[in-house]
Amino acid sequence: MSNPPMEKASVQQIPAPPMVEPAAVDVEYAWQGNNLVELLENGEAYFPRVFEAMRAAKTEILLETFIVFEDKVGNELQQVLIEAAQRGVRVTASLDGFGCGELTTAYLAALSEAGVHIQIFDPAPKHLGFRTNWFRRLHRKIVVVDGTIAFIGGINFSADHLADFGPEAKQDYSVEVQGPAVADIHHFALLQSGRPARAKYWWQRRRQRRSELAFNDHDGQVRLVYRDNGDHRTDIEEVYRQVLRSAQRRVVIANAYFFPGYRLLREIRNAARRGVEVRLILQGQPDMLVAKLAARMTYDYLLKSGVQIHEYCERPLHGKVALVDEDWSTVGSSNLDPLSLSMNLEANVLIRDRTFNRQLFERLEDLSNNHCKAMSPDKAPRGRVWHMTVGFLVFHFLRHFPAWAGWLPAHKPRLKPFIHTAGSDHHEPL
Repeated sequence: MSNPPMEKASVQQIPAPPMVEPAAVDVEYAWQGNNLVELLENGEAYFPRVFEAMRAAKTEILLETFIVFEDKVGNELQQVLIEAAQRGVRVTASLDGFGCGELTTAYLAALSEAGVHIQIFDPAPKHLGFRTNWFRRLHRKIVVVDGTIAFIGGINFSADHLADFGPEAKQDYSVEVQGPAVADIHHFALLQSGRPARAKYWWQRRRQRRSELAFNDHDGQVRLVYRDNGDHRTDIEEVYRQVLRSAQRRVVIANAYFFPGYRLLREIRNAARRGVEVRLILQGQPDMLVAKLAARMTYDYLLKSGVQIHEYCERPLHGKVALVDEDWSTVGSSNLDPLSLSMNLEANVLIRDRTFNRQLFERLEDLSNNHCKAMSPDKAPRGRVWHMTVGFLVFHFLRHFPAWAGWLPAHKPRLKPFIHTAGSDHHEPL
């Protein structure tokens, strides 16, 4: 993007209670029934709904996002939040210091002066023109309005999620949730923002592991799962591994950045070997070439076991969705790569709903049948000996990556409020 970089701004540590890191919350959320869940595909569906909900907000807007750009979407977001704050709505926006690092002080100051509480996650100045805060990003995309409606998925607030952006427009998904599960998403978002929230009961604590499958077959069930760098480092990966083991008929995974650990790869392969139809939809026109190259290192291992792999070639795939059989689905921010599974702060919702599952399946079926290129196991790009050597090294790297990732970087990222002093020309570095 051509936006000028974020200027220096005064920040201070978030007030008590102190936290090791914003996502270190020892709570495990349960399945909640009787929810309405709507799939929102791309910015054309997502932005009108989320802005409509914000414009109707009466008491509170909580927002977490990885990216905001100063384009037509980011500018509309700014205006909607300013209007909400000016009519007395309490607005808290938590923005990632890397993904939102190009926002100007003028953009942030307009929000702050209107009464929006802005928090920057792990801000850092550029060194020699480059940003260095690459790891442990706030990668979640969550909006909660008035504690009654929630949005969660993979869509950032930027115009590259709209088709008219051009060939680089992203293919992506989010969901709108209404019902009892919103209370859990709201509770989680409050804790992440540093604001006090009602303590969860002891049986919702981490120590009592819950099944990733719902407690009955009723539709409308939703459960929030998240990944942090504290006690919930592997929760999202464990969800995928458990539902893959329980799959009986079909699995469809559409994921932008696919380079999972060996244990998850093995569960994907094992599901296909026992007769489950397993289909992966991955990037064929990547926004980062390294993502495509990394994913392709896993192809032969999976293809020879019967896994179907389709590369989406129309534009960059940015989705992070999956479904198993006819009623289980997940939508969220977590890719299946080392950054999302081992370092970033992520959040997904699990959904047990046959209508939603069918709708998501139809969308992904159309994507793979009409807009993708199917990979064939008989077209290996490398010689057999070289391929076996590379595969051996890659899988052993993947097996140990989560442990290695915990070593770097050593610092603990924190939320810091953006504070703008009107008329002051002096700013401390972020």
